[in-house]
Amino acid sequence: MVCLVSRSGRELQRYHMGRRQVVGCIPYRYKRDGDGLVGDELEFLVISSPKGQGLMFPKGGWELDESAEEAASRESIEEAGVVGDVEGKLGRWSFLSKRYGTYYEGHMFPLLVKEELDLWPEKKLRQRIWMTAAEAREVCRHWWMKEALDMLVERLGSIPQQKRKPEADIRFP
Repeated sequence: MVCLVSRSGRELQRYHMGRRQVVGCIPYRYKRDGDGLVGDELEFLVISSPKGQGLMFPKGGWELDESAEEAASRESIEEAGVVGDVEGKLGRWSFLSKRYGTYYEGHMFPLLVKEELDLWPEKKLRQRIWMTAAEAREVCRHWWMKEALDMLVERLGSIPQQKRKPEADIRFP
């Protein structure tokens, strides 16, 4: 069961040395061929900004009552409508929020997508688009997310092929 309401407000937000803590994920999957068989080619999911100002990966505030991994999973459900396995942290970046003029710390995780939801909290606010790593890097509006994507692509490329294959229980519409 997935909650169909996004969390909002800043009362539970984490801060470290005055910087708001933001957690995001890079949803990815192995592309299926025409017969529905899982191949070796990777696809990455980007989402639109709610105000239509470019594409990015799901991210949002890390709250006091959750781990970073739980926040990454929650943001992927709320913003992109995908559920999956949060994998090892890619890193932490300090970036300037153009909207608020203050520095934030962004923590990024890979998310191996297991299911795409038909309904999710921000469905009416966002579009989701699967694309190659090169395409995602090109369209992503945040430099720190591009760096995280580069790290993930490098990490996935270093894993032997037989260990990379996802489970057969992945469900897509």
